[in-house]
Amino acid sequence: MPRGARLGVDVGTVRIGVAASDPDGLMAFPVDTVQRGDGDAAAIAAIAEERGAITVFVGLPRKLSGQEGTSAEDARAFASRLAELCSGTVRLIDERFSTATASQAMRSAGRNAKKQRQVIDQAAAVVILENALDVDRNGNLDSVTIEVPRKGNDD
Repeated sequence: MPRGARLGVDVGTVRIGVAASDPDGLMAFPVDTVQRGDGDAAAIAAIAEERGAITVFVGLPRKLSGQEGTSAEDARAFASRLAELCSGTVRLIDERFSTATASQAMRSAGRNAKKQRQVIDQAAAVVILENALDVDRNGNLDSVTIEVPRKGNDD
């Protein structure tokens, strides 16, 4: 794996959770929650730039069947906007169960549902990023994730 931080992004309808890795891609930790709306992609791009992120993984929410719905369309559109603003690569990665996994882990740690709302998006972003880091370490990045092309690029 090349050296450089990675970001994990959980795109929700109200908030966007952000997680980051260390420069060696060994650990993922929560970073921030960004409100959806004007400037949301620019805010995530600024976090990526500040941390020197070489890759930003955006969670792609699929249905249990593997089909994509409106949430996946929204995540794809967000990832496309983000790719235009980031110097690093933006990739989509399947995020089925990331919020449920994060919620369960938080409940196990003794956090109640009301307190969870403040950080659940960040925790889901950590789950997304941990999965992406595992995929990258195993050499499966190109087969498991989808690189988001920039406009004007023939990729």
